[in-house]
Amino acid sequence: MKKLISALVALAFGAGMFVSAAVAAEKGTVGIAMPTKSSARWISDGNSMVEQFTAAGYDTDLQYAEDDIPNQLAQIENMITKGVDVLVIAAIDGTTLSNALENAAAAGIKVIAYDRLIRDSGNVDYYATFDNFQVGVLQATSLVNGLKERFGDGPYNVELFGGSPDDNNAYFFYNGAMSVLQPLIDEGKINIVSGQMGMDTVGTLRWDGAVAQARMDNLLSAYYTDKQVHGVLSPYDGLSIGILSSLKGVGYGSGDMKMPIVTGQDAEVPSVKSILAGEQYSTVFKDTRELARVTVGMVNALLGGSEPEINDTKTYDNGVKVVPSYLLVPVSVDASNWEEVLIGSGYYTKDQIQ
Repeated sequence: MKKLISALVALAFGAGMFVSAAVAAEKGTVGIAMPTKSSARWISDGNSMVEQFTAAGYDTDLQYAEDDIPNQLAQIENMITKGVDVLVIAAIDGTTLSNALENAAAAGIKVIAYDRLIRDSGNVDYYATFDNFQVGVLQATSLVNGLKERFGDGPYNVELFGGSPDDNNAYFFYNGAMSVLQPLIDEGKINIVSGQMGMDTVGTLRWDGAVAQARMDNLLSAYYTDKQVHGVLSPYDGLSIGILSSLKGVGYGSGDMKMPIVTGQDAEVPSVKSILAGEQYSTVFKDTRELARVTVGMVNALLGGSEPEINDTKTYDNGVKVVPSYLLVPVSVDASNWEEVLIGSGYYTKDQIQ
């Protein structure tokens, strides 16, 4: 009897697996191209999408390219050859995919740009992202608030860091921040002591924290031997950690040298811990679960023959077309609200942070 029951259970389980596989095969396969596993943020994005696409009945093919452009191109071409139904692409370099996307279009494969705009191609169907200009506004607003809180009325000595010049978002972050900072620079309330401004000067290729740390080292030795830096605009937590290492290396955060106000983005665990330790001042939280949810909704609509939900048809011109987009709302996080935002939302558990 036990053998009979075991056999029936196994048969039922196998049948369930078969039905699940059949449903997934019927709904289709989603190819997901992510840039790198070196950032916890992209790992979270990939996991969220696989989880939510699987729950919606799709097969997934998730690939990470480790910030290697030819590798990502090869991965995308392979997905096209295997016949995925939709491509979801977070591009390493948003200007390098035109030929691959022509092949996708020829094969009838729809393309969703995920959080990073794919440029110079008419074969980008939709774009799912956050309000990237607002990310920069939040960063600069937090920087200014922190400067007032820690250093009084100013004027303040500030240095600027940008993201990777091959990532379209980096320009939105920078421009959003400068919409807040430029009037204060013009009024003399903020001094960019090095004079280094503009993405062509302050950009950080591949969002590399070591590159940011080396540049901060150079800024400190060249411009701050007899001055104090009060704030650093950093667009990403991985850069912030490097910048903070440089600052701490010359004594900031100890003795009479107050830690400068340093911003960030992505609410990565090391940076949240740094905020609680009184080092990094703030970050910007972008809930990757919500971005995955929007992306799944776009795929459902595309494969179901309906129009995906969008809320922006003007902002994201990729050089060939304005890509219809859905923009999610970013949230500024600092020591005053981290628990409410990050723990209260279920994104992290308290044990992960403390």
